[in-house]
Amino acid sequence: MERTTPHDGRKRRLLLLHSNDVHSRLEEAGRIAAAVKEARRDHGEQGVLYVDIGDHLDRMRQETEGTAGSVNIALLGEAGCEAAVPGNNEGLTFTRDELERIYAGARFPVLCCNLLDARTGERPEWLLPSTVLVKNGLRVALIGATAAYPAFYSLLGWTVTDPLLAVREQVRRLRGASDAVVVLSHLGLPMDRRLAEEIDGIDVILGGHTHHLLEEPERVCGALLCGAGKFGERLGLVELAFDPRRGRLEAQGRLLPIASLPIDESSAELLRSHGEAARRELSRPAATLEQPLALDPSRESPLANLLAAGVREWTGAQIGIVNAGQLLGGLPAGEISEGLLHALCPSPINPCRMLLAGRRIREALEQSLQPQFYGKELRGFGFRGTVLGTLAVDGLDVEWEQAPDGGGRIVSIRSAGGELEDEREYDVGTLDMFTFGAGYLPLKEGRDVRYFLPEFIRQVLAAELNKPEALRRCAEPRFRLVR
Repeated sequence: MERTTPHDGRKRRLLLLHSNDVHSRLEEAGRIAAAVKEARRDHGEQGVLYVDIGDHLDRMRQETEGTAGSVNIALLGEAGCEAAVPGNNEGLTFTRDELERIYAGARFPVLCCNLLDARTGERPEWLLPSTVLVKNGLRVALIGATAAYPAFYSLLGWTVTDPLLAVREQVRRLRGASDAVVVLSHLGLPMDRRLAEEIDGIDVILGGHTHHLLEEPERVCGALLCGAGKFGERLGLVELAFDPRRGRLEAQGRLLPIASLPIDESSAELLRSHGEAARRELSRPAATLEQPLALDPSRESPLANLLAAGVREWTGAQIGIVNAGQLLGGLPAGEISEGLLHALCPSPINPCRMLLAGRRIREALEQSLQPQFYGKELRGFGFRGTVLGTLAVDGLDVEWEQAPDGGGRIVSIRSAGGELEDEREYDVGTLDMFTFGAGYLPLKEGRDVRYFLPEFIRQVLAAELNKPEALRRCAEPRFRLVR
């Protein structure tokens, strides 16, 4: 589609800045604000456009948790963000009503073309599919899209649609009325390449979700594909230049490392004030313990057993299976605050229930006795711990023997008084990350998976901490070493 050009014939230039997957590295958000402000001093307010591509919020950070995300929105506002996309960390770790409260205070449009309110089939008022901003005489169409996780979004009251179809419709609508079409894509690099290959008329794709770091942007079918990595370590820069006489847009991209930059002073003050508010909020008591609960990621321990029992009960399953690495330490006797519980169980992981063959359960438990598994470092899939940790169970009695290599071998597993049968399917309550193929791969082989949202496993653990019988039972061994 041909572009209309009501300009005066002069070449228009714009510096397009983009961040993605900051994951509540709030100090880096403050450094990004400093970089954006410096760019605006150098190029003028009209010469710079700054956008964020999603997963700015991460509930592992206590300031984000304790302020329900308001610290992140305030920092984006301080940086002069002019449009943002909700990533899966926003869309899947907050309820629909919580998201509305979070973005109600935003001074920028929130964009996503493939997310609809399931009740109405429409977008809520605070969410737009796209927008057109005029900067330095350059009309820039911004289209937002987020990764589709329909099984999870449906449980939170959302309908998430095919991003390819949704983006294509927005490009068709906006191409003729803009000088540059820019997709803010929290879809991941493989999908970004598909967008460029299958949709005509996209000039730039600013990417996120897969944490891809493109020091040199890719050029795919005429579109410039960019990605600034993760954790706010770099800020993306795209130089746009549009010649209205030729109807041609030029785009070149690069990355700016920001680790050496000072934190913007106003952002530092926002972080301090929101931090105080978060600490007050998270100081509320969650439970009181008469005895401490120990945690050992390499062998059976009471706190991990308690979590396994809680997940089993929460999901109504026969068996509970969790990895001890979800917990970063034990709990002391006395009052347990919400902040302490959050610090020791920071992952935004949800319970789930599945039907799983006995042989898969056996394989996973035997893996969990091996150092290369329980000591394995793990990143992503919602996991915010350090090592995978051994598996803790509830509803099973396991006998095992020491192996010469330092690991272990399962001798027998009993469930409800009978020996575990390899070909029989069991109702297992476990963690959503295992269904993504993270950690213990046999646990990915379940069927009829049901996810439990919006509850995180720390909420499950908090409920168990207030049950005297559960506290008594968690000290009872599920694994017995035989000679």
